[in-house]
Amino acid sequence: MTVRIDRVVTSGTFSLDGGTWDVDNNVWVIGDDDEVVVIDAAHQADPIVAAVAGRTVRAIICTHGHNDHVTVAPELADRLDAPILLHPGDEPLWRMTHPDLDYRSLADTERIPVANTDIQILHTPGHSPGSVSLHLPEAKALFTGDTLFSGGPGATGRSFSDFGTIVDSIRDRLLTLPEETTVHTGHGDSTTIGAEKPSLADWIARGH
Repeated sequence: MTVRIDRVVTSGTFSLDGGTWDVDNNVWVIGDDDEVVVIDAAHQADPIVAAVAGRTVRAIICTHGHNDHVTVAPELADRLDAPILLHPGDEPLWRMTHPDLDYRSLADTERIPVANTDIQILHTPGHSPGSVSLHLPEAKALFTGDTLFSGGPGATGRSFSDFGTIVDSIRDRLLTLPEETTVHTGHGDSTTIGAEKPSLADWIARGH
């Protein structure tokens, strides 16, 4: 059976460095009729649980530790009996939202099995130190969290972020993937690697 990719959009707030913004987040549910993984745990648990629809959840994978991507991770872990996975580079960000709760550490190049395929973990720091992207080669799909959007890199103007680092991550880890790879983002519309190459070259040349 072909891997199915479902999107759930949830709404809430993102808070960092003393500011708070209203945001809509993409939550991705990947799998088949029997088992799935959930990518990001944003804002409300009920719509995510509904999308899972009783299937076994192998993991709740957080692309990074900003509060809007981990809001309901512990609640989902309890309700869905699934582990929370996060790169340890985002430990300080995780503790801002969940100071007393733990997660399982993700490693670069780790593979997460689901629905007879593997999700490949790519450490893509820059938006945050522990940001990861998730690659499904068989499905020609990439889940970039807030590292890469339609139109350019994710934001790097707040604490724990760095523009040079995110550019290196995108150039070295993402633009090397096949151009037909669909990029599913943490906010907004999906795109492709091929579509983003020209704009990213311009961003790199301009230095912002």
